[in-house]
Amino acid sequence: MAASFGWGTLAASSLVIGAIFALRFKISLRAIGLIMGFGAGVLISALPFDLIEEAVDKSSGHGWVVAGVFAGCLVFWGGNGVIDRLGGSQRKDADGSQEGDSPLAIVLGTVLDGIPRVDGDRTDDLRRRSGRRRLPGRGLHLISNLPESISSTSGLVTSGWKKSGILWMWIAIALISGLASLAGYGLFQDSAPDTVAFVLAFAAGAILTMLAETMMPEAYEHGGKLVGVMTTLGFAVAFAVHTLD
Repeated sequence: MAASFGWGTLAASSLVIGAIFALRFKISLRAIGLIMGFGAGVLISALPFDLIEEAVDKSSGHGWVVAGVFAGCLVFWGGNGVIDRLGGSQRKDADGSQEGDSPLAIVLGTVLDGIPRVDGDRTDDLRRRSGRRRLPGRGLHLISNLPESISSTSGLVTSGWKKSGILWMWIAIALISGLASLAGYGLFQDSAPDTVAFVLAFAAGAILTMLAETMMPEAYEHGGKLVGVMTTLGFAVAFAVHTLD
């Protein structure tokens, strides 16, 4: 049980590291766009190799995977809509630059990305039985969390959030990820493979929607055409990590 909490927290620790980096150093909007492009590439790689592939392997039929993808899509879409209605869609002046809803939407996507960790040690046990190691999957989380945290932290600072509040928010998300993994040790210990497949596909749908709605448009807006190169680089790095599996 302790190991489950430890792995979940470790995978999310890069959120805090990225936030500290963004709070400590002033990062230009162009650099933020390029960082977001790199992170988008990592997440694009994680979709087929780390989430959908495993969901298909576990499910008894593709219906569970399709349902999970659309459920994740709708939850993110609805949550992002709530952020808009609460005033998050209001733009700053030219000096503020970033859209107010983009940082919060990326935070929402990051939280939903952590959902696969609730299957806890059951997923890790299934990986070990199939000969898969635990490190690559966690490595993808570590890599993808850094640019997500850096970009959204910079945006929240621009939007007027207090630095201490931003840092504690990421610490809370990291701890919640660990607790979710711990909860999964008991809640999902005897769950059906179709349930695990649905949860993994849910996260994939949420991530894909977040990429299309917020992360990639924002990356291109600030990073320009070089974002395409950074996205490809992020994909290649994540694929290299996956091949260690």
